[in-house]
Amino acid sequence: MEETQARRDTARGLSRDVPQQSRSEGLARASRDGDRRIGRRALLIGGAVAAVATGVLARGELGHLWWRVPGVSKPRKEGDVDYVGARWVAASSANWRMADRPDDYDVDRVIIHVTQGSFASAVKVFQDPDHGAAAHYIVREDGRITQMIRELDVAFHAGNREYNERSVGIEHAGFVERPEDFTDAMYAASARLTARICVRYGIPVDREHIIGHVEVPGTDHTDPGPGWDWKKYLRLVEEATKASA
Repeated sequence: MEETQARRDTARGLSRDVPQQSRSEGLARASRDGDRRIGRRALLIGGAVAAVATGVLARGELGHLWWRVPGVSKPRKEGDVDYVGARWVAASSANWRMADRPDDYDVDRVIIHVTQGSFASAVKVFQDPDHGAAAHYIVREDGRITQMIRELDVAFHAGNREYNERSVGIEHAGFVERPEDFTDAMYAASARLTARICVRYGIPVDREHIIGHVEVPGTDHTDPGPGWDWKKYLRLVEEATKASA
C-alpha cells in the first residue's frame, strides 16, 4: 500500500517523502509527455485489428460538484467514464500521467485530432506502452465515442507538456486528406462531447480554446486539416452548450 501511494504522489509531483528510487521512476515517467513528436501516420495507418472487447458501457456521467472542490480526492472506479454514452477502453498507463485535474491543473482547452487511420488501429497504438501517446477520447464515423483516459489525468496527446496538462484531447477516426471521413454523425457527437467538456470546466466556446493539433506550439502535425469544417463544428458546439446549460 505504501509503495502504491508513493507512486501516486510521485506522479502528482508530491515526492517529498517518496524513496529516491520511486522518485526517479516517477520523474522519468512524468517527462514522457514533453515535446513529443508522434509518428502518427506510421503508427496508425492500416492496422485493421479486431474490435476491442475490453470496453465497459458507461455507468452514467459522474457528478459535477466535486470537480472544482480543492483538496478533494477525485473518485476513481474502473470502467467509469466522464461522458454519458461513452464506452471505456483503457489506454496503456505508459501513455498518460495520473493527475487530479482541475485541482492541480486548470483545464482550458479542447484539442481536436484526426487519427490518420481506423478506430481499431488508434485503440491498438494507444494501448501500446511503446507508443508514448494517447488521447482522452476517440470519436468514430458513426458517432460512437470511446474514452481511453480519464479527464482527471494528463494524456500525452499534444506533443507539448503545458498543453497536455491543460487540455482534453479528442481523436476522430479517419484521414486528414479525406474530409468525407468527417460525417455528420461524427461532427454532432464530437460537438456534444466538446460542449459537455466546456460546460464542466467553464471553457469558452471559441477558436482560441477549441483548437486543432496543428495549432499547438512546437507540433509537426497538420490535423485536423483543411477538410475539417470549423464553422460547422463551432456552431454545433454552441448549440449543444446552450442545450445543456
